[in-house]
Amino acid sequence: MRAIHATQAGGPEVLSAVELADPAAGPGEVVAEVAAAGVNFIDTYKRGGVYPMDFPHVPGAEGAGTVVAVGEGVTDLAVGDRIAWADAPGSYAERVVVPADVALPVPDALDLQTAAALPLQGMTAHYLVASTFPLHPGQTALLTAAAGGVGLLLTQLAVARGARVIGMVGSAEKEALAREAGASEIIRYTELDDLTTEVPRIVRDLTDGVGVDVAYDGVGKDTFDASLASVRRRGMLVLFGGASGQVPPFDLQRLNRAGSLFTTRPTLGHYTADREELLWRAGEIFAAAAAGTLKVRIGATFPLAEARAAHEALEGRATTGKVLLVP
Repeated sequence: MRAIHATQAGGPEVLSAVELADPAAGPGEVVAEVAAAGVNFIDTYKRGGVYPMDFPHVPGAEGAGTVVAVGEGVTDLAVGDRIAWADAPGSYAERVVVPADVALPVPDALDLQTAAALPLQGMTAHYLVASTFPLHPGQTALLTAAAGGVGLLLTQLAVARGARVIGMVGSAEKEALAREAGASEIIRYTELDDLTTEVPRIVRDLTDGVGVDVAYDGVGKDTFDASLASVRRRGMLVLFGGASGQVPPFDLQRLNRAGSLFTTRPTLGHYTADREELLWRAGEIFAAAAAGTLKVRIGATFPLAEARAAHEALEGRATTGKVLLVP
């Protein structure tokens, strides 16, 4: 089969196409023929050496496809079933081994490319608004990268829960997308000289001087201070990603001085470790997408062999919505 190797820690240039033996399904596993693989920032962190990895490795852990082989002990999946997954390492390939306990049934009404675009970002958006900081009607949220893959989904889910979203974007095109998803106000960070002071000032102006109930920050280093300064007394900053780099250690007394704030650094795995919780989150997201109440934007698709270009586009913030690799 064709696959992509990250040959060593480094930039997108370390990605190359290779031929590998077809994988086999072990006990408790299935093999899926990949219809599309999701491209996510966590793939770039692993490729770049932010997270310890063995090299070479096949990047990617998200996708959707059709079961072509079933391993011993798997009783609830069969050849021909359509599944998606958020945690099957080696998904930048024509075929991938998927542990049966992370396989997500795809509704008949949902095409496989849309299904591939949802597991990681869709379930991330779900846990952020439903569990990490459960949003309620009348609350206000600040969201960085509001036109990104998570951002567009999170905005829709937040608005559906009755919340008001203030989105941060970098262009007029991205502003239009964020507003279409339901953002009430937009801050174009590229037009500001100093994010750390100007974003909180704008946010306070938009909230009668109070600040937001929660800031969902997936950008990290470049926006963390601005997000923290935008949160109201006893509010929460949820740092769920580091698209601009990792946030350096900071003095916890800042939370005290800023109004007894809360902050957390969640990850999807801790919100889907239980099979029942995993199926609940995926089921709600897939059902909403199939019904058309959750719009899924696939901003770019690349052939599998062009994984390097996909990473360059993602890291260069040249994409909106979801980026997919299609074998």
